Amino acid sequence: MSSSRILRSMRMSAIVRDRPIHLLDHWTRSNSQNLGSPSLRRWLHGSQIQRHGNVTRPDPGTGIKLHFKDSKGNLLKTIEANEGDDILSLAHEHDIDLEGACEGSVACSTCHVILSAEHYDLLPEPSDDENDMLDMAFGLTDTSRLGCQVHITRELDEMTATLPSATRNMFVDGKKPTHH
Repeated sequence: MSSSRILRSMRMSAIVRDRPIHLLDHWTRSNSQNLGSPSLRRWLHGSQIQRHGNVTRPDPGTGIKLHFKDSKGNLLKTIEANEGDDILSLAHEHDIDLEGACEGSVACSTCHVILSAEHYDLLPEPSDDENDMLDMAFGLTDTSRLGCQVHITRELDEMTATLPSATRNMFVDGKKPTHH
């Protein structure tokens, strides 16, 4: 049996706008013009592409100030952020040692930070998933949050994020992530 016959037999069917169409698998080159229709491309790609580490630094003096401290209270760095950035991405962008093993998918507690009390109260309540992960965090406090879930707003200007003295990484303890 020829390879083109095998590939042609590997068709899949789908319904787009109440009309059956044939989707060819990724090995098939014939009839690929069907995949070029705008309605089919929208159907196949329904969500916006997200890129890790996509932080744009604001012009100096125009951003929202965020202070990072180590577990002993020593200032590590003061940075400026844009509204909507999350603490984990900002830490990676500015080479601050905040792990984030799950890359912001709320599947670990390695981006655990301790926030200043006055700013903690301005944040929305953590989700159930975030609370579940925080239960596994090392050195949990009343103002603990996951850095990947805290999005910066103007009200959080001058907020302090303190890094805990240790983290628990259930997958690769001891490995440090690198900035992508």
